[in-house]
Amino acid sequence: MDYYSIDIETSGPVPGRHSMLSLGATHVRRKGGKYVVLDDHYVELRPVFAEFSEPAMQVHGLDRAQLEAHGRAPVDAMSGLLEFVKATQKETDERPVFVAHNAPFDWMFVVYYLDHVGLPNPFGHSALDTKALAMGVLELSWPQTSLRQLAGRLPEVAPRQEAQIHHAGADARYQAEVFAALMNRLRAARRRTTGA
Repeated sequence: MDYYSIDIETSGPVPGRHSMLSLGATHVRRKGGKYVVLDDHYVELRPVFAEFSEPAMQVHGLDRAQLEAHGRAPVDAMSGLLEFVKATQKETDERPVFVAHNAPFDWMFVVYYLDHVGLPNPFGHSALDTKALAMGVLELSWPQTSLRQLAGRLPEVAPRQEAQIHHAGADARYQAEVFAALMNRLRAARRRTTGA
């Protein structure tokens, strides 16, 4: 099974009113009995919708004028994501799995943009949320599932680089590391339980 950790940055919270401004994706799959983090993809997009939320823009610090001048057109950016998935997916007979930390937010923008530019959605209508996964694997409450808090509970994952927080490419990679660590812990617990 091929998993794609995806992170985005936007001009606000609502697709169709706000623009996706950057997208990062990192491929994860099981190799040799454990989940491993593989290839990365990153793109910055030209804004196409009129609304810009100042708090959202402050979070990621992307420059609106720079994106308007040099960002990729949405159809090119989303075609690039599909090409990345196609080039890295090993199990082509299975649907790739969309993975994100707070998956509903990232998934809705990606699916909206794919539909908006007339491209197929390879991920289907569902996504794997690492916040919910962490609740189950680590027996946490919902407020304990922030990436900052998970970093302290997963010593196998290197600490985040503060300067890279809210960079979609770096965040997709970091979230892939968290996802792989959670899945490897889940597999280890199953092996202990079943003796396999």
